[in-house]
Order: sequence, then structure tokens, then C-alpha cells
Amino acid sequence: MARVNLPTNLFGGCFMEIEIRECSSLENLGKAFSPISHYFGGDPSSEEMTRIEQVFDYRRAIYASENGLSVGGAAAHAYELTVPGGTVPAAGITIVGVKPTHRRRGILRQLMQKQLDQVRAWNEPVAFLWASEETIYGRFGYGMASLNGSFQVPNTANDFAQPFRSRGEIRILSLEDAYEPISQLYDRIRLEHPGMYSRTENWWKLRRMFEPPERKGPGNELNRAVLFIDGKPEGYALYRVNTTFEGAHNEGHLQVVEALASTADATAEIWRFLLDIDWVPRVKVDFAAVDHPLLFLLARPRQMKLVVGDALWVRLVDVEQALKARRIGDGDPVVLGIRDAFCPSNEGCYRVGNGTVERTSDAADISLDVSAMGSVYLGGFSFQELARARRVEEITEGALVRADALFPSDRAPWCPEIF
Repeated sequence: MARVNLPTNLFGGCFMEIEIRECSSLENLGKAFSPISHYFGGDPSSEEMTRIEQVFDYRRAIYASENGLSVGGAAAHAYELTVPGGTVPAAGITIVGVKPTHRRRGILRQLMQKQLDQVRAWNEPVAFLWASEETIYGRFGYGMASLNGSFQVPNTANDFAQPFRSRGEIRILSLEDAYEPISQLYDRIRLEHPGMYSRTENWWKLRRMFEPPERKGPGNELNRAVLFIDGKPEGYALYRVNTTFEGAHNEGHLQVVEALASTADATAEIWRFLLDIDWVPRVKVDFAAVDHPLLFLLARPRQMKLVVGDALWVRLVDVEQALKARRIGDGDPVVLGIRDAFCPSNEGCYRVGNGTVERTSDAADISLDVSAMGSVYLGGFSFQELARARRVEEITEGALVRADALFPSDRAPWCPEIF
């Protein structure tokens, strides 16, 4: 438990003492949830809280307490995060919030410090999150690491650019029947895509593939479709059909929650199925990779109206171990000079090259903040891109080009959901 001494308020009185506490039981997990719940219409119902308790590990949640009242909270899921060339134990940061009655009192900073200390103690070299506001987390060492796309395909422009003939079978399954083929497919696919992460059985059954009773209604029924080719599951789609009639015309849409496949042919097939569903004027996707296959599958990709925004933000909690977890190229070494005011133990120089990473006393070839290192880590952005934005300084001529060669990535990082 950490105590925070806070300043005098505007009316001359002293604020109550703030204590940063770890959740010690399921019963007080709600104290970590309460601050962020304020911004989403109130605390979860008892039924929702029961599901939350089965997905969250209460021991990885903290809250800020003032006179027994919870005024701030944060938590971290334990994930295996895919990075270029491998995976790394990582903390998925979530439910971070401070009640509006206690903003600008240093509580968020204390929560972030306590949480990063925990993550380091758990031997998780990386933390990552979806930022509620892009101005918040940079000061705690997080850097924008991936992009996310949203688009919609009208049924008047859903033809493929090249002829395609289906040879598989689509089955719409119950949650119990869908769990095994879908979760197994996901685990095969996620290992090939930086930014994706592991999911537990409870995560699938109580969150990703679950339809809460309170959401039942038109447009909320979750469908679980699995593509079988030669009797083997090769793709799946989670989707909802939102039917809204105006007169005799359906003005609704089909919302794709998640659609993945193991091969290029299976990818084309699962999307052909989704685009061909009857009575649907358009297909919408909110969490899409920026290198989505539909950009080249469709004959008229301009009609997708692709919109791109920031997605994952990454923080290297232990720089050396985080870099060792991802693929490093065989090129000539570069010395990275890392600044980290929030976690000073990371500050220093790191020699990266010839497939290895080590601390060094040598002078830096490139100087950068740990947040910029987070932006490069998953392969979503390059050292040269960041240098053009004045986020990285090249000290030794040619070091940026050499560094980019040392941090290869086969595809754009992508995370299919907010956690």
C-alpha cells in the first residue's frame, strides 16, 4: 500500500490522504472498477460483476482510496503478446480511471507508478493498452505502436477483383460448439500477427463469444460462423445483423466483430460469405488491420471508405528483456540511448545487432525516449519515421537506416479488440 500526500485545496482545507491499495479479494475488485464505471453510466450490475470476476485476476488490480472511498483504479491482464519473431509475457493495461472529483491531484501518476512496479515484479517486460486519450500515456512512457482501421462495404460494391469459387462449408454454431474450433484457430493465427495476444477459456466464453442477456434484442444476437474446408476448420466470423426497416427497405447493416482465417483462400471465403448475406445493405468493421486483405480482394476498395486511427500503445517496462523477446536482424550493431524519466532503471545505452541485445557503456548512435522505442517495438513504425517527426535523434550518420534493418517485421501490427 502506498500513501500519497496531496496539496491544500482551493478553499484552504487539506485534502484527505490518498492510499494506493492492491485488491486483496474478489469482493473489493469492484473498487478498482468503480472509478472507470463512472464514465460508462454507473457500476456494473451484480450479474455483470460476476462475469467480470471470472475474467479479471483481482490480484492484478489496484485502486486509490480516500477515507475508504475508491477514487481511482487500474488493472492489468496477463497476456502472451505476439511480437515480430516471437512472443513476450505482457501486461494488458485496462480500466484505468480517476473520478472527476479527484482529477489533477496526481492520483493517476501514482497508479501508473504502482502498476509498472507490479508489472516489473511479475517479470513482464512489456505493457500495452488502448488509450482513452492520446495525450495521457506518453508521459508514462507509452508510445503509439499500431494503427486500427474502420470501414464499411456497401452491397453495391462488394465484388471481388478476381474470380472466386467457394469450396468450403459454413456452419453457424452455438457458443459451446464454436469454442473449440474458433479458439484453436485463433491460437494458430495470433502467433503470426504482432499485436495479437492470448485469450483464456473464460475470456472466450464470457466475453468474446458471449451474448449477455441484457444485450439481447434486434441487432444484438451474436452469430458464430465457422468455415470448414475438407472437414477442417480454417476460418471463422463473429458478427451481428442489425436490421432496421424504413418503409419496405432495410437500412441496417451487418457488424463484423471479428473474422480470421488460416490461409489466403480461407480469408477470401469467409469474407465472401459475410459480404453475400442477404438483406444487408452494408457490412461494417470497426477493428481492422490497416493491411486488411479486402483492400486487394475487392474490385472497388475505394468504396470501403477506410478510416485509420491509433490503436495499441506500448511501454517497455524492461527494455533489455523486451528487445531480446523480439526478432533482431543480423546487421551491424547500433547503440540506442534510451531515456526513461518515469522508470529510471531503463535509462542507458543498449547495443543492438547481430541478433543480440546488451547494455553497453558505449556512446549512443541514436537517442530516443522509451515511448519512441515502444512505437518501434511491434514493427508498426520505423526509426526513420520517428526521426522525421523529431521523436528520435540520429547522432551517428547512417544509424537510422541500420536500426530499421535490425527491427524487421513481416506485417503491420494489429489488435482485434479493446480489452
